[in-house]
Amino acid sequence: MDYALATLWHDRQRYLPGVLAVAFSAVLISLQCGLLLGLFSITSIPVDHTRADIWIGSPQVLSVDLGRPIPLRFVSRVAGIDHVEVTEQYMQMFGSWTKPGGGSDLCIIIGSNLDDGNLGSVDELTPELRRDLTEPFSIVVDEAELDRLGVTGIGDTAEINKQRVRIVGLVHGLKSLAGPYVFCNLNTAKALLRGLNPPDHTTYLLVKADSPQGANEVVRELRERYPDMSVFTSEEFSIRSRLHWLTKTKAGIALGYAALLGLLVGMVVTSQTLYAATVASAREYAILLALGIPRWRVSWTVLMQSFWVGMAGTVLAYPSVLLLARGADHLGAKVLLPTWLLAAAAVVTMTMAVFSGMLALRSVRQIEPVNLLR
Repeated sequence: MDYALATLWHDRQRYLPGVLAVAFSAVLISLQCGLLLGLFSITSIPVDHTRADIWIGSPQVLSVDLGRPIPLRFVSRVAGIDHVEVTEQYMQMFGSWTKPGGGSDLCIIIGSNLDDGNLGSVDELTPELRRDLTEPFSIVVDEAELDRLGVTGIGDTAEINKQRVRIVGLVHGLKSLAGPYVFCNLNTAKALLRGLNPPDHTTYLLVKADSPQGANEVVRELRERYPDMSVFTSEEFSIRSRLHWLTKTKAGIALGYAALLGLLVGMVVTSQTLYAATVASAREYAILLALGIPRWRVSWTVLMQSFWVGMAGTVLAYPSVLLLARGADHLGAKVLLPTWLLAAAAVVTMTMAVFSGMLALRSVRQIEPVNLLR
């Protein structure tokens, strides 16, 4: 190990391209996967930013934005289950937004109970905003969606499903992929969706359980009793919504493919760098072989060099990833970098570097002391 480090430091300019290639791969893998996680976390905002323990929806619902109406009589099914404390209605459906200046776009109407301690309003709705939303046909939207909606701010009016609404407040950080979120009270949502949602139906039932263990028991019991409705814990429904968008859209495939290309490029460059460095050091390795050093020890030195090249590249990539992620956040692109993702990227990158060293071992097998020491 000491000899491998000594040779790396002595010939650091020779090994620098390999280090940079490894760092490039680690940065690309981390940022692409972080961007993917950030992008699809948007799809589960209604689940992640509310306080329900359990979501009950239509059969085989694939994502939170694809719910269909369910009858309110399902409330009686939930009421008799142990560990259930509170049950609330929650409405979420697509609507047609007509801009004041002309033109239209899709929006996602979200209606929930707005009382203190409610389960369905997003955390970003302050008590003041929830009070303002008690006014009929009042709505709150994300500030970043104003241009998309064709409005300028609070006080502006528009039409949703041919009914006039007024913006009474703005939130931040709740942009949507499919269509801008429009937050309102439950009665306003029912009025806006009158033609799409029957009067005795809702989109979801939200449930508060007495404990996480109790929530799991409620989900298990409801699934066994009533196969005609979908029942998920909040965590399960959040993951299900993200996976649906990841597997059913081309964005996930494109980002994954780009990360794979970065890995392949890094592997090729690192392998060729190590191969060229090994060939350039062939005379020194030949001397070691002539002195009786086993060939496997020389091969081990090459592998250790690839390990340290990978380690240096990974260490160099870490601050670069954090800096680029912060820059992406300022530009409006959400990048999530959980610890497990950074660790996984480091493991993949190190594996790639060691594998590159194994490919470079072909040069060691070609070294013959008799030929090189003439």
